[in-house]
Amino acid sequence: MHVSVPSPSLPSSASPVAGAAPTQADLLDFVRRTAADAELIASLPLDPEGRTWVRLDGPGGSEAWLIGWPPGSGTGWHDHADSVGAFLTASGDLTEYSLAARLPTDGWKTLELTEDVDRVRRLPAGQGRAFGHHHVHEVLNESRDRHAISVHAYYPPLPRIRRYSRSGQVLRLEQVERPEDWQ
Repeated sequence: MHVSVPSPSLPSSASPVAGAAPTQADLLDFVRRTAADAELIASLPLDPEGRTWVRLDGPGGSEAWLIGWPPGSGTGWHDHADSVGAFLTASGDLTEYSLAARLPTDGWKTLELTEDVDRVRRLPAGQGRAFGHHHVHEVLNESRDRHAISVHAYYPPLPRIRRYSRSGQVLRLEQVERPEDWQ
């Protein structure tokens, strides 16, 4: 499902300077305010079989999405390449598994990770986070019976998403997606 929906704009005191790119803090503020819009959150159609999403108008030329997660769904390991971003759980609970390691940006297919790179963050409704370039993570709705809804924003708009597989401490680049693959 792909629909463009107007979303809350940044208040003038929080707006990026004209022509300036939104920061991670701007994106986190945007997803927090958007997630608080109960009418918008309730308007997202939820599918029991797969994730649903609606594109939103993000601040300062950013890309933003409202995403519905059925029980047991997730993203798989991925990064957002050169974009910074933020996301926040609007309803339900999400879990983020991430790597606390700086990975090479290009030119590799397989990496062996050290033992201490794994991080887990539980994100109940109202909780979120911002992240920098090349942040590798997977996001899951681990509930067995409840949908989750979240708001995401990225700047610059996603030029690509790199998808990975993981077996123990081995991370393997599997696929590079471009915007035409998900819009």
